Amino acid sequence: MRLRLLLTPLLFVVLPAAAQELRIPPVDYPVLPAHAAKAEGFVPSGWRIEQQLRGDLNGDRRDDLVLVLRQQDARNIVEHDGFGISPLDSNPRMLAIAWATPAGYTLAAQNHTLITRHEAPNLSDVFEDGDGVSIVGGTLRTTLFFFSNAGSWSTGSASYTFRWQNGAFALIGYDRDSMMRNSGQTESLSINYSTRRVRHAEGSIESDQDTVRWETLTSPRRWTLETVGDGSDFDPFAPAQDR
Repeated sequence: MRLRLLLTPLLFVVLPAAAQELRIPPVDYPVLPAHAAKAEGFVPSGWRIEQQLRGDLNGDRRDDLVLVLRQQDARNIVEHDGFGISPLDSNPRMLAIAWATPAGYTLAAQNHTLITRHEAPNLSDVFEDGDGVSIVGGTLRTTLFFFSNAGSWSTGSASYTFRWQNGAFALIGYDRDSMMRNSGQTESLSINYSTRRVRHAEGSIESDQDTVRWETLTSPRRWTLETVGDGSDFDPFAPAQDR
């Protein structure tokens, strides 16, 4: 697909090479407590709350808790003499979701793969240009931003919308936009997993008119917060055996 070709240099080639060259330290992700009286009770030692949201995500009219946790380890701040950002803060993030109860909160999900770890100095942090996580109409939305200061002209974003259903946070919407900074070419992809409709659009920053085509998603595959994997590497058209 053309959109993936635009983003390939940014996400699939530059990132692994830079990460290997910089010797990014590995991380052992802690298991969060099953219950806590307040948000701080879910924060492991050596981590902090980077973003905190409240809103009803399971339809029980209680404000549930959404946390973006980020590790605070000086070993993950890497200095280098190459291109891009130095020192590079590669401290990873975890997404935690907890149901509100009369006694506090019960952990519903924790995930450390969706929010891409910052490992390449020529790429911006995926949360650098926005709030990252939001609650919209009872759904959970995570948006990752992509910008490269070397190695690619492509910039863009990817948004994932999840709804709690059938005992999991199901992916119900996926939206990806890209722009080539050298040519002004724009491309977007939007998938509604409830209707199975897919919208492709191509255009230019010099025009308000896009070329749009629609198709129906033929794959029966259903995605969840746990199966999406790394949000920078997600292919919504990948066959099941490839994920």
